[in-house]
Amino acid sequence: MRARNVALYAADKGNRYRLHVDRADGRQLGTLLLLAARSPRSLVYLALRSNPDVPDVGLDGEHPLDLVLVPRARQFRPAHWKRLRTRITTANAPRELRTASVPENDLTRDIADDRCVLRQHLHSETLFLTGVSGAFREAARHVFALAADGPPLAADYYGHDYHAGICNYHHCGNLYNGEELRDGWRQVHMAFHPTWAR
Repeated sequence: MRARNVALYAADKGNRYRLHVDRADGRQLGTLLLLAARSPRSLVYLALRSNPDVPDVGLDGEHPLDLVLVPRARQFRPAHWKRLRTRITTANAPRELRTASVPENDLTRDIADDRCVLRQHLHSETLFLTGVSGAFREAARHVFALAADGPPLAADYYGHDYHAGICNYHHCGNLYNGEELRDGWRQVHMAFHPTWAR
């Protein structure tokens, strides 16, 4: 999937990652989270570092990251990522396009697993989010809500259009609540931003 309006940043110092999405690509990201929940043998890779920067958002010392969604059953070691990424991004790597669909009720299914926290690991300019299906479904709910509610809620609340660089059309949320963060983890702060790349 090529989502040009998804951006993930990390600061050299600080306690959070920043994830920006627009409406359409936010929905695609939510669908990929649901795909990770349904497909325990898959590894979902979003090459975000090459995406255009979000205008008027970048901070000094921040750098873009790629994102990999890893179902826990896959037992993938991030230390192997750099070599695998090189293999799958070379020009002569075999490619097969497939379309996947996710049933609508996946988003509303009850989450019975009490281990519904996406674990995080940073390696080779990539943020790995690993977890059980319930954790990916819960994250998808957050992303879909941000993409769906951001534009109308912000416009209704503030009463006017978005102006870059001015915080008058802001809708955001966090991937984790405070109790879910473990030592060494960073909060993933998600923010809606109108489409910035075509």
